[in-house]
Amino acid sequence: MTTLFQFKGGIHPPTHKAQSTRQPIARAKIPSRLIIPFYQHAGNQAKPIVAVGERVLKGQMIGLPQGHISSAIHASTSGTISALAMQTIAHPSGLQDLCATLIPDGLDEWITRRPLDYPTMTAEAIRQALRMAGVVGLGGATFPSDVKLGDIKLSGADAKQVIHTLVLNGAECEPYITCDDMLMRERAKEILQGAEIVRGLLHAEKILIGIEDNKPQAIAAMQQAAMQQATAQGAHQKIQVIAVPTIYPGGGEKQLLRVLTGIEVPAHQRPTDFGLQCFNVATVYQIWRALALGEPLISRIVTVTGNVQNPQNYEVLIGTPVQEIVAQAIALPDTHSYIMGGPMMGFTLPSDAVGIIKASNCIIAASTKLFPPPPPAMPCIRCTRCAEVCPAELQPQDLFWFAKSKNFEQAKKYNLFDCIECGACSYVCPSQIPLVQYYRFAKGEIRTQDKEQTNANVARQRFEFRLSRVERDKQEKAAKLAAREKPAPTELPISDKVNEL
Repeated sequence: MTTLFQFKGGIHPPTHKAQSTRQPIARAKIPSRLIIPFYQHAGNQAKPIVAVGERVLKGQMIGLPQGHISSAIHASTSGTISALAMQTIAHPSGLQDLCATLIPDGLDEWITRRPLDYPTMTAEAIRQALRMAGVVGLGGATFPSDVKLGDIKLSGADAKQVIHTLVLNGAECEPYITCDDMLMRERAKEILQGAEIVRGLLHAEKILIGIEDNKPQAIAAMQQAAMQQATAQGAHQKIQVIAVPTIYPGGGEKQLLRVLTGIEVPAHQRPTDFGLQCFNVATVYQIWRALALGEPLISRIVTVTGNVQNPQNYEVLIGTPVQEIVAQAIALPDTHSYIMGGPMMGFTLPSDAVGIIKASNCIIAASTKLFPPPPPAMPCIRCTRCAEVCPAELQPQDLFWFAKSKNFEQAKKYNLFDCIECGACSYVCPSQIPLVQYYRFAKGEIRTQDKEQTNANVARQRFEFRLSRVERDKQEKAAKLAAREKPAPTELPISDKVNEL
């Protein structure tokens, strides 16, 4: 019997998950066009390597990763690149970014796919393959998986990594979202094969798979797959599929690690400092797909739900316009907007013309009936409910006052950046204060100030270096001039030289 632990706080909002799990995952139709941003991951934007008018094949690289933290971008189907231009992307800012517009030809013609012999490959070669396959975290952060697999402490003469436990996150605690649930139900074997690849790269001793207990079918499918994998390999595999309590935000990385292992990762430290590494189940599935099938990340499972006639999970090509995938689920007439992600941590899309990206796990059709406009915010009454439910053990009411008054130094002292923006505080606030919006504002302002300070420091250093170089040049010139103007030593007469002798 596995001992489970608890994290502080948490809430129990209505899950709204049953609607989208009544049917199996469907393959979405090839859209009329694909809007593919070159920036779909943490780190540096990918560099375009295609030209307007060029015909590309499905899976062909169109964006080359740049710098240490970056990831490749690929064509989601075959067709012609009609534009490389700034377009509105799926981001809460509503700003534009560089995108490729791909007009499909309907042939869906693949590049030559070459499965990799990954058991014989070095860890570095595998990481490079994942980088060029565009594999990033699909749990929300979209951090490049190759970097996450390599940026780990080394220990011992054999330089093996000190990770003892790989944790797979199948909790999926956010309301409405069921893409991971359905993925585990239907593709459990492939998920565990990907997990085994990751476990080998990390030299981890065991795998813990945390799934909220409101997903019994997913739990059963993963348990069966774990037993089959152990039988096929002729040995007992250290894989545990563990049902964890349903509580939001139990799918947060630190919260899930706490529940499964009892280890609480402090601020300014990472799970790897404690021998833990966590991957989303969809991410390890894509790792298996990239290595075993030779397929880059060009599609993902997306939950389409909310104010639609046929809520369902679809395997959607990256770049598919939201309006075209929602059309397959049939949005109801009173739909007024679309939310990407869940209602707690998601955001309203600036347009239904934006393309699905690697971070798009859910599209919720919103209506006034489903999401009534919030009443006007009232003054904070210091009830402390927000502090009671905060999973990061912060003081949300104090952070609110600091953010509102733009006292950013105090906000940092009160660990603003430990906030995971789960929205639990806003959910329970009786004054209807949009607390998370204030925290996001404060974080953005602090990042801007820090960037400006960094730029100012760099400019100051360059200026001081220039001054020192100018002064050095002046001194060198003065020394050379003085050397030229110094009179030559006078020769003594011969008689004087004799006398000296």
